[in-house]
Amino acid sequence: MHGLVDIGVNLTASSFKKDINDVIERAVQAGVAQQVVTGTSLEHSHHALELVTKYPGVLSCTVGVHPHHATECSDKILAELEALAANAGVVAIGECGLDFNRNLSPPAVQVHAFEAQLELASGLDMPVFLHQRDAHDDFMLILKRWRHRLPAAVTHCFTGDVVQLKDCLELDLHIGVTGWICDQRRGQALQQSVSHIPANRLMIETDAPYLLPRDLESSPKDRRNEPMYLPHICKAVAGYRGDEASAVAASTAATARAFFSIG
Repeated sequence: MHGLVDIGVNLTASSFKKDINDVIERAVQAGVAQQVVTGTSLEHSHHALELVTKYPGVLSCTVGVHPHHATECSDKILAELEALAANAGVVAIGECGLDFNRNLSPPAVQVHAFEAQLELASGLDMPVFLHQRDAHDDFMLILKRWRHRLPAAVTHCFTGDVVQLKDCLELDLHIGVTGWICDQRRGQALQQSVSHIPANRLMIETDAPYLLPRDLESSPKDRRNEPMYLPHICKAVAGYRGDEASAVAASTAATARAFFSIG
């Protein structure tokens, strides 16, 4: 496999600080041609853009405020995100959404920050990179109000069942699948639903350094996930869809390039 696109990598994480060049090179050697670096706060969005300028053609990025950081999402922060979004290499607004699993920001504050970023994306005519955990119903209600104003939207790290998938597809969302599908204990709902994702809606991602695939033959001692493991995820997705891995690789890459408008 070659030419793969990883739509969600947290290369601004501290665990990549010492060997970021090697991480990117290993991914390229593994067949990952392009990566979209996730912006999760203003600070990390700035850092993501710095990486993009250092690795043009290989990296793109999103800019946004993760629900964990929703309390930081002021008018000033939104204005700064808007300024960042004007830079070449910024391809979406986010990671934004709802996370009611940990509630590191109060739910009402998360809702406000989510809608503020949807409004920002709408005004800029940019896609959104979405996060949802344990908040499906509230998440869908908000998106129903905004979806017609957004050019495109992907629900990143989808882990849901067929019913939740149907809700997402009815709103014309793209679906991002991570190494969660490789987890025999937690990933069963996703394993059963992934075959129902239309090929032109499916994209793949590692969410590195998080969500290291649990079925790797040789796992790193530090449990750090890397974008070089995207081919492993691609093969797992293909297996549960009953497809050839090469076909999934080509289709997800083409879909990602079209979604993010990357060459």
